[in-house]
Amino acid sequence: MAVPFKQRYFEDYEVGETAEFGDYPVTQEEIVEFARKYDPQPFHVDPEAGARTVYGGLISSGWMTGSIMMRLLVDNFISPLSSMGSPGIDEVRWHKPVRPGDRLRVRTTILEKRRSESKPDRGVIRVRQEAINQDGETVMSYTGMGMYKCRGAGG
Repeated sequence: MAVPFKQRYFEDYEVGETAEFGDYPVTQEEIVEFARKYDPQPFHVDPEAGARTVYGGLISSGWMTGSIMMRLLVDNFISPLSSMGSPGIDEVRWHKPVRPGDRLRVRTTILEKRRSESKPDRGVIRVRQEAINQDGETVMSYTGMGMYKCRGAGG
């Protein structure tokens, strides 16, 4: 039986493993609140202005979509026992707009893993992350890296 994600160490992740989790409802209020604070473009803060754009209505900031993904990852995937943060993400893409009423989940696929040669108490896992809406459409994707402690590494 596989070790639950929230209890994993580096050794427990398997290349090729895929999981889906989360059900995050996106609201108009949250879209506007986030955008007013961080990305105040008209199609993120004003439904009427959004209707006059190529999007045909209000859409979430891509950064909000990424933040929702991060929340779902922390709640369901990233192990508090072993996570040491991330050296970064690559290949960020926003494939489709996220709109009020959408429900998002995350699909994660382990692409590769390697133990550090210089710091053998840890390893790096490269993961494909996708935000998927209620219609099964990928709305955002990126390749992320996570550093994880090895079992028995301590502290």
